[in-house]
Amino acid sequence: MDREPVVLYVEDDVNSRKLMEMLLKRRMKLKHVTILEDSQNFISNMQALDPKPNLILLDIHMLPHNGFEMLAMLREMSWVGDTPIVALTASVMNEEVQRLRNAGFDGCISKPLEIEDFPDTIARILEGERVWRITS
Repeated sequence: MDREPVVLYVEDDVNSRKLMEMLLKRRMKLKHVTILEDSQNFISNMQALDPKPNLILLDIHMLPHNGFEMLAMLREMSWVGDTPIVALTASVMNEEVQRLRNAGFDGCISKPLEIEDFPDTIARILEGERVWRITS
């Protein structure tokens, strides 16, 4: 990893946001973490990010734009390039996982999060590994 990890998380559930903030900022001691509580004004929010994230975590079931729509918008932005975009979802049935792969997500982490393994999972993603952490 060339630079300090910069993480963006888009999540509408307040408890999930609090848990992610605790994991990323306190446990992993990351300095650059942006957590958005909805996908409203998504494009303008993405353009305003500074520094730009080198890991993007998206909740799938959100309004007004779901994770698939946000992924499509991100892929249109030149700065995103090969930035890993990982889905976070409680819907981990085989059809949903296949749909995430087909849409172009770089990985998936199922909710609820495996708190003990989460830092290692994030480190592996930042090193370029495609991680599909699906638990039932």
